[in-house]
Amino acid sequence: MDPLRVALRTYTLSLSLSLFPEIVPLLASPKARSPKKIREILRRELSPTGFAFAITLAIAGGRTLDQFWTTFVAPQSNSVDSKAKRDWRQMPASQRTFLANALSSSFAVMLLTSRRRRQHIPTAPIPLTIPAPPPRGSPTLDLTLLLLVRAVDAQVQSFFRRSRKLASYKSQAQAAERGQVIQWVSTHLDAFVFWLASSRIMWCFFYQPERLPRSYVKWITSLADMDSRLLVVLRAIREGTWQYARPSSSHAKLLTTMASDLKLNPLLGDPSHLPAHGGAEANQAWSALRFDGRHGVGGIPCEFVHYNISGESCTGNALLRGVKAFRQALLIYVPVHVLPPLLLNPTQLFKDPFPILIPLIRSATFLSTFVSSVWFTVCFVRTLFVARLFPRMSHNFLDGPQGCILAGCLVCGASIGIERGKRRGEMALYVLPRAIRACLPNRWIKSNTWRMRTAERLVFVMSLASILTTAIHRPDALRGLSRWTVTYIMSGTSTGFWKTRRQTDSRDGGDTTQTQHVQRMIIEGAAGYQ
Repeated sequence: MDPLRVALRTYTLSLSLSLFPEIVPLLASPKARSPKKIREILRRELSPTGFAFAITLAIAGGRTLDQFWTTFVAPQSNSVDSKAKRDWRQMPASQRTFLANALSSSFAVMLLTSRRRRQHIPTAPIPLTIPAPPPRGSPTLDLTLLLLVRAVDAQVQSFFRRSRKLASYKSQAQAAERGQVIQWVSTHLDAFVFWLASSRIMWCFFYQPERLPRSYVKWITSLADMDSRLLVVLRAIREGTWQYARPSSSHAKLLTTMASDLKLNPLLGDPSHLPAHGGAEANQAWSALRFDGRHGVGGIPCEFVHYNISGESCTGNALLRGVKAFRQALLIYVPVHVLPPLLLNPTQLFKDPFPILIPLIRSATFLSTFVSSVWFTVCFVRTLFVARLFPRMSHNFLDGPQGCILAGCLVCGASIGIERGKRRGEMALYVLPRAIRACLPNRWIKSNTWRMRTAERLVFVMSLASILTTAIHRPDALRGLSRWTVTYIMSGTSTGFWKTRRQTDSRDGGDTTQTQHVQRMIIEGAAGYQ
């Protein structure tokens, strides 16, 4: 494993990830194109404090130190009489690799943070992470969370593999049964992590979008096709500034203008005229407003929620939004599924297209179900069932952050069960760092105290060193994007792993690389890098 080749592959890959997402939008937009901006980006990314150089120092530097230790230090320990020195020099290979990577990663994180400290406003985010936080926040926090999640996952997968190995020493029947149990736990753990993380992300989209990447918010907004005025009202209900049966001084006209756009009575958008409870109270209010579509139920009429999609039909709204999301998902997944086999094995593609079509439809169905389940659950809680079952329950609660929105956020993540087991794991690893970031207190993130910086850098160093050590001594513990990236950096594309993956992609339409391409499309969009 030549450190020079490792350095070359690392620098090329990391430079492309940091440079292209910033250069391409400038070149594609004549208005934004500026030779001065391009020179500034090139100067920043090609400098010794750039992302590419720092990551190359961490990975190639660790390999160099490890090989130097193995070649020159460890052999000399045989001639040393002191047992303490011999133990220090002849430590296990995995520990030696970890220390070498930890040392090089320490210098890398110092380079990354030193560049950001000199800049008054961070303009370029670290690749494959959430866009850069405010100036007072840590510039490497999002990358640290990404590495932490991948490092922990490698340890979890290593534990599962050791468990399978121990089971193999038992009888064949016991080993098979134990292996099935381990596989079931692994697959359902991925699904549980995705459900938990996606629920948090969706809740933040409705109530705290500032905690999410701008590219995330923009992408979810395009799928949701939700009027921004309704989002403002939901957040006002959470803050207590917009409540049913009470006038609102700050948001009184938000839904009245929306009602006019929908050709409804503007008073249907005035909170002081809307009933907070169901039953007779609601019927009396609707009779006064001459509105017949919400008998026995209070709250905002569902026409506002559906917004010209299906009128008053809650089921039709969920179905139509699911169909729309399915079409949008096809635009994302078709190139990912079709292009790899079309380039690698076009004859097989036309001879037997079903191995490509089935994963394509499955992934599009997952995204469609994810979207439609949110809408249907919201209407199920506030209109179809729960609100009718408990008519005295206030719609200030049902339409609040612990009501129908929370229920929709909890239900939508269960759609991950549609995806295959391997895809669930990569999807979970993708959303988990964002969910963790959304759970951290803003005060702690923005404080940027020396304790916070020290703890975050320590996690960065330990996580990156753990991933690199695992890639060398236990490569099977890595999976998905981590395994693809690190295997390419360490060994190139001539290894058996990459050959096997290329053969697999030519058979199933590139399903394994699907998440990687989708991640790049979502994260590296021009909006997320402005």
